[in-house]
Amino acid sequence: MQSVKKYELIQEGDRIAVCISGGKDSFLLAKCMQEIARHGKYAFELKFIVMDPGYTEKNRDLILHNAERLGVPIEMFTSDIFEVVSTVGGGSPCYLCARMRRGYLYEFAKKLGCNKIALGHHFDDVVETTLLSMFYGAEIKTMLPKLKSTSHEGMELIRPLYAVHEEDIKAWAKYHSLTFLNCACRFTEKVANKEEESKRKEMKTLLAELKKCNPEADGNVFRALHNVCMDGVIGWRKDGERHTFLDEYEKLQ
Repeated sequence: MQSVKKYELIQEGDRIAVCISGGKDSFLLAKCMQEIARHGKYAFELKFIVMDPGYTEKNRDLILHNAERLGVPIEMFTSDIFEVVSTVGGGSPCYLCARMRRGYLYEFAKKLGCNKIALGHHFDDVVETTLLSMFYGAEIKTMLPKLKSTSHEGMELIRPLYAVHEEDIKAWAKYHSLTFLNCACRFTEKVANKEEESKRKEMKTLLAELKKCNPEADGNVFRALHNVCMDGVIGWRKDGERHTFLDEYEKLQ
Protein backbone atom coordinates (compact mmCIF):
# COMPACT_ATOMS: atom_id res chain seq x y z
CA MET A 1 0.00 0.00 0.00
CA GLN A 2 1.50 3.27 -1.16
CA SER A 3 0.48 5.27 1.93
CA VAL A 4 2.42 3.00 4.28
CA LYS A 5 5.63 3.71 2.41
CA LYS A 6 4.96 7.33 1.45
CA TYR A 7 4.08 8.50 4.95
CA GLU A 8 6.40 6.06 6.80
CA LEU A 9 3.55 4.60 8.81
CA ILE A 10 5.26 1.40 9.94
CA GLN A 11 8.70 0.87 11.45
CA GLU A 12 10.68 -2.17 12.49
CA GLY A 13 9.51 -3.59 15.80
CA ASP A 14 6.15 -1.80 15.91
CA ARG A 15 3.26 -3.46 17.71
CA ILE A 16 0.14 -2.11 16.03
CA ALA A 17 -3.43 -2.37 17.28
CA VAL A 18 -5.70 -2.57 14.23
CA CYS A 19 -9.02 -1.10 15.37
CA ILE A 20 -12.06 -2.87 13.93
CA SER A 21 -15.45 -1.18 14.19
CA GLY A 22 -17.26 -3.89 12.25
CA GLY A 23 -17.55 -1.87 9.04
CA LYS A 24 -16.11 -2.60 5.62
CA ASP A 25 -13.24 -0.11 5.97
CA SER A 26 -11.80 -1.53 9.17
CA PHE A 27 -12.11 -5.14 8.05
CA LEU A 28 -10.33 -4.40 4.78
CA LEU A 29 -7.67 -2.60 6.82
CA ALA A 30 -7.23 -5.75 8.92
CA LYS A 31 -6.71 -7.91 5.84
CA CYS A 32 -4.28 -5.43 4.29
CA MET A 33 -2.26 -5.22 7.48
CA GLN A 34 -2.04 -9.02 7.60
CA GLU A 35 -0.64 -9.03 4.07
CA ILE A 36 1.84 -6.24 4.83
CA ALA A 37 3.05 -8.11 7.90
CA ARG A 38 3.41 -11.28 5.82
CA HIS A 39 5.20 -9.77 2.84
CA GLY A 40 6.40 -6.33 3.96
CA LYS A 41 9.86 -4.91 4.45
CA TYR A 42 9.70 -4.61 8.25
CA ALA A 43 9.03 -7.12 11.01
CA PHE A 44 6.20 -5.91 13.24
CA GLU A 45 3.36 -7.32 15.34
CA LEU A 46 -0.38 -6.93 14.97
CA LYS A 47 -3.22 -7.01 17.45
CA PHE A 48 -6.78 -6.84 16.13
CA ILE A 49 -9.03 -5.13 18.65
CA VAL A 50 -12.78 -4.59 18.69
CA MET A 51 -14.51 -2.35 21.18
CA ASP A 52 -18.14 -3.23 21.92
CA PRO A 53 -19.64 0.13 22.96
CA GLY A 54 -23.06 -1.43 23.47
CA TYR A 55 -23.87 -3.29 20.26
CA THR A 56 -27.07 -5.28 19.93
CA GLU A 57 -26.54 -9.03 20.01
CA LYS A 58 -27.25 -9.20 16.27
CA ASN A 59 -24.56 -6.64 15.41
CA ARG A 60 -22.04 -8.18 17.78
CA ASP A 61 -22.61 -11.61 16.20
CA LEU A 62 -22.10 -10.14 12.72
CA ILE A 63 -18.69 -8.79 13.72
CA LEU A 64 -17.68 -12.15 15.19
CA HIS A 65 -18.92 -13.97 12.08
CA ASN A 66 -17.00 -11.70 9.69
CA ALA A 67 -13.83 -11.93 11.76
CA GLU A 68 -13.97 -15.72 11.66
CA ARG A 69 -14.76 -15.81 7.94
CA LEU A 70 -11.90 -13.42 7.11
CA GLY A 71 -9.42 -15.11 9.41
CA VAL A 72 -8.92 -12.08 11.67
CA PRO A 73 -8.10 -13.08 15.28
CA ILE A 74 -9.88 -10.29 17.14
CA GLU A 75 -9.74 -9.37 20.81
CA MET A 76 -12.98 -7.77 21.98
CA PHE A 77 -13.55 -5.55 25.01
CA THR A 78 -16.62 -3.67 26.19
CA SER A 79 -17.39 -0.07 27.09
CA ASP A 80 -20.48 1.97 27.98
CA ILE A 81 -20.07 4.60 25.25
CA PHE A 82 -23.52 4.18 23.65
CA GLU A 83 -25.18 4.47 27.05
CA VAL A 84 -23.23 7.59 27.96
CA VAL A 85 -23.73 9.32 24.60
CA SER A 86 -27.48 8.66 24.61
CA THR A 87 -27.86 10.50 27.93
CA VAL A 88 -25.77 13.57 27.09
CA GLY A 89 -27.74 16.55 25.82
CA GLY A 90 -26.51 19.11 23.30
CA GLY A 91 -23.63 18.94 20.84
CA SER A 92 -22.98 16.23 18.30
CA PRO A 93 -23.42 12.66 19.59
CA CYS A 94 -21.23 11.35 16.75
CA TYR A 95 -18.38 13.71 17.69
CA LEU A 96 -18.60 12.74 21.36
CA CYS A 97 -18.77 9.05 20.48
CA ALA A 98 -15.69 9.29 18.23
CA ARG A 99 -13.67 11.10 20.92
CA MET A 100 -14.61 8.56 23.57
CA ARG A 101 -13.90 5.62 21.26
CA ARG A 102 -10.42 6.95 20.52
CA GLY A 103 -9.60 7.16 24.23
CA TYR A 104 -10.82 3.63 24.97
CA LEU A 105 -8.91 2.23 21.98
CA TYR A 106 -5.67 3.92 23.05
CA GLU A 107 -6.04 2.58 26.59
CA PHE A 108 -6.72 -1.02 25.50
CA ALA A 109 -3.93 -0.91 22.90
CA LYS A 110 -1.46 0.26 25.56
CA LYS A 111 -2.48 -2.63 27.81
CA LEU A 112 -1.58 -4.97 24.94
CA GLY A 113 1.85 -3.35 24.65
CA CYS A 114 1.09 -1.57 21.39
CA ASN A 115 2.73 1.70 20.35
CA LYS A 116 0.33 2.47 17.49
CA ILE A 117 -3.34 2.17 16.59
CA ALA A 118 -4.43 1.83 12.96
CA LEU A 119 -7.78 3.24 11.83
CA GLY A 120 -9.67 2.58 8.60
CA HIS A 121 -10.11 6.16 7.33
CA HIS A 122 -9.74 6.30 3.55
CA PHE A 123 -9.28 8.74 0.64
CA ASP A 124 -12.94 9.83 0.61
CA ASP A 125 -12.87 10.53 4.35
CA VAL A 126 -9.83 12.77 3.84
CA VAL A 127 -11.40 14.78 1.00
CA GLU A 128 -14.80 15.09 2.68
CA THR A 129 -13.22 16.18 5.97
CA THR A 130 -11.28 18.88 4.11
CA LEU A 131 -14.45 20.26 2.52
CA LEU A 132 -16.37 20.09 5.79
CA SER A 133 -13.63 22.09 7.50
CA MET A 134 -13.75 24.74 4.78
CA PHE A 135 -17.52 25.07 4.41
CA TYR A 136 -18.58 24.63 8.04
CA GLY A 137 -15.43 25.30 10.09
CA ALA A 138 -14.01 28.22 8.10
CA GLU A 139 -10.55 26.66 8.11
CA ILE A 140 -8.41 24.46 5.88
CA LYS A 141 -7.77 21.32 7.87
CA THR A 142 -7.87 17.60 7.19
CA MET A 143 -7.05 14.16 8.56
CA LEU A 144 -3.33 13.48 8.72
CA PRO A 145 -1.96 10.08 7.66
CA LYS A 146 -0.37 9.74 11.10
CA LEU A 147 -0.70 11.61 14.35
CA LYS A 148 1.07 11.42 17.72
CA SER A 149 -1.30 11.20 20.66
CA THR A 150 -1.30 14.20 22.99
CA SER A 151 -3.14 12.31 25.75
CA HIS A 152 -1.42 8.91 25.64
CA GLU A 153 2.35 9.21 25.75
CA GLY A 154 4.25 7.04 23.30
CA MET A 155 1.15 6.24 21.24
CA GLU A 156 0.62 7.10 17.58
CA LEU A 157 -2.36 6.87 15.24
CA ILE A 158 -1.84 5.72 11.64
CA ARG A 159 -4.19 5.56 8.64
CA PRO A 160 -2.87 2.96 6.16
CA LEU A 161 -5.93 3.26 3.85
CA TYR A 162 -5.26 6.99 3.37
CA ALA A 163 -5.14 6.80 -0.45
CA VAL A 164 -7.68 3.98 -0.93
CA HIS A 165 -10.97 5.01 -2.57
CA GLU A 166 -14.24 4.02 -0.91
CA GLU A 167 -15.61 2.65 -4.18
CA ASP A 168 -12.74 0.13 -4.24
CA ILE A 169 -13.54 -0.95 -0.68
CA LYS A 170 -17.18 -1.45 -1.68
CA ALA A 171 -16.07 -3.47 -4.71
CA TRP A 172 -13.97 -5.71 -2.46
CA ALA A 173 -16.91 -6.33 -0.13
CA LYS A 174 -19.27 -7.01 -3.03
CA TYR A 175 -16.83 -9.37 -4.77
CA HIS A 176 -16.59 -11.51 -1.63
CA SER A 177 -20.34 -11.21 -0.86
CA LEU A 178 -19.60 -9.68 2.53
CA THR A 179 -22.08 -7.77 4.69
CA PHE A 180 -20.74 -5.39 7.31
CA LEU A 181 -22.07 -3.06 9.99
CA ASN A 182 -22.81 0.50 8.99
CA CYS A 183 -22.95 2.65 12.12
CA ALA A 184 -24.90 0.37 14.51
CA CYS A 185 -25.24 3.19 17.01
CA ARG A 186 -28.24 2.73 19.31
CA PHE A 187 -28.57 6.51 19.59
CA THR A 188 -28.86 7.26 15.87
CA GLU A 189 -30.99 4.15 15.29
CA LYS A 190 -33.75 6.03 17.14
CA VAL A 191 -33.62 8.88 14.63
CA ALA A 192 -34.95 8.38 11.12
CA ASN A 193 -32.25 8.34 8.43
CA LYS A 194 -29.85 10.84 10.01
CA GLU A 195 -27.17 9.72 7.54
CA GLU A 196 -29.14 11.25 4.67
CA GLU A 197 -29.24 14.56 6.51
CA SER A 198 -25.62 14.55 7.60
CA LYS A 199 -23.10 17.08 6.44
CA ARG A 200 -20.77 14.32 5.28
CA LYS A 201 -23.51 13.00 3.00
CA GLU A 202 -23.84 16.55 1.68
CA MET A 203 -20.12 16.55 0.80
CA LYS A 204 -20.47 13.20 -1.00
CA THR A 205 -23.29 14.63 -3.09
CA LEU A 206 -21.34 17.81 -3.85
CA LEU A 207 -18.28 15.84 -4.98
CA ALA A 208 -20.43 13.59 -7.17
CA GLU A 209 -21.83 16.66 -8.92
CA LEU A 210 -18.38 18.23 -9.36
CA LYS A 211 -17.00 15.02 -10.84
CA LYS A 212 -19.61 15.12 -13.59
CA CYS A 213 -17.74 18.13 -14.99
CA ASN A 214 -14.29 17.36 -13.61
CA PRO A 215 -13.55 13.68 -12.89
CA GLU A 216 -10.40 14.75 -11.01
CA ALA A 217 -12.24 17.04 -8.55
CA ASP A 218 -11.74 14.80 -5.50
CA GLY A 219 -8.21 13.85 -6.53
CA ASN A 220 -7.29 17.50 -6.94
CA VAL A 221 -8.52 18.32 -3.43
CA PHE A 222 -6.41 15.45 -2.10
CA ARG A 223 -3.32 16.53 -4.05
CA ALA A 224 -3.82 20.18 -3.05
CA LEU A 225 -3.30 19.14 0.58
CA HIS A 226 0.18 17.98 -0.44
CA ASN A 227 0.88 21.12 -2.45
CA VAL A 228 0.07 24.17 -0.31
CA CYS A 229 1.71 27.33 -1.66
CA MET A 230 2.53 29.31 1.49
CA ASP A 231 3.39 32.37 -0.64
CA GLY A 232 -0.28 32.54 -1.56
CA VAL A 233 -1.82 32.01 1.88
CA ILE A 234 -3.29 34.95 3.80
CA GLY A 235 -3.23 33.46 7.28
CA TRP A 236 -2.40 30.27 9.15
CA ARG A 237 -2.00 28.78 12.62
CA LYS A 238 1.04 26.89 13.85
CA ASP A 239 1.29 25.41 17.37
CA GLY A 240 -1.68 27.53 18.40
CA GLU A 241 -0.09 30.78 17.22
CA ARG A 242 -1.64 32.83 14.43
CA HIS A 243 0.35 34.25 11.51
CA THR A 244 -0.51 36.30 8.42
CA PHE A 245 1.28 37.24 5.22
CA LEU A 246 1.73 40.71 6.75
CA ASP A 247 4.32 39.29 9.17
CA GLU A 248 6.90 39.20 6.39
CA TYR A 249 5.33 41.56 3.85
CA GLU A 250 7.39 44.68 4.61
CA LYS A 251 10.61 42.67 4.34
CA LEU A 252 9.88 41.84 0.70
CA GLN A 253 11.70 43.86 -1.97
